[in-house]
Amino acid sequence: MAHTDYIKLEFPSRSVNESFARATVACFAARLDPTLEELSDIKTAVSEAVTNCIVHAYPGVIGTIWIRAKIVDETTIEIMVKDNGVGIPDIKRAREPMYTTGGDDRSGMGFTIMESFMDKVRVRSAEGKGTTVFMSRKIIRKTSEI
Repeated sequence: MAHTDYIKLEFPSRSVNESFARATVACFAARLDPTLEELSDIKTAVSEAVTNCIVHAYPGVIGTIWIRAKIVDETTIEIMVKDNGVGIPDIKRAREPMYTTGGDDRSGMGFTIMESFMDKVRVRSAEGKGTTVFMSRKIIRKTSEI
């Protein structure tokens, strides 16, 4: 049976809201009974996606970030992180490890980290219109020991 549970968040692109987004999605994902490692992976991927919005989508201004998390079946969570910022001119290049437009203090590992912690990551972007990151993760159901 497919679940239709979901949450929607909308918040300003202030760095203090990154932890809010991360914790909220983690609380929602907890209903799938993930291991601590799986939950940590989801939190990290959400943090990276939200941080990308804060740093790259809205440089020097405050914009809006939207998140939608959805449980699509008994084992899978899908997460969408969206902004209406500057967009990514070259998605392929932006997904390369160590590439950044955020200055010397940025590692350029955001997409690489998302890809390593989630099962699927897709990115859609248009210059001047914003970016949407779609991520999904299957949770391995724990078997009960008798």
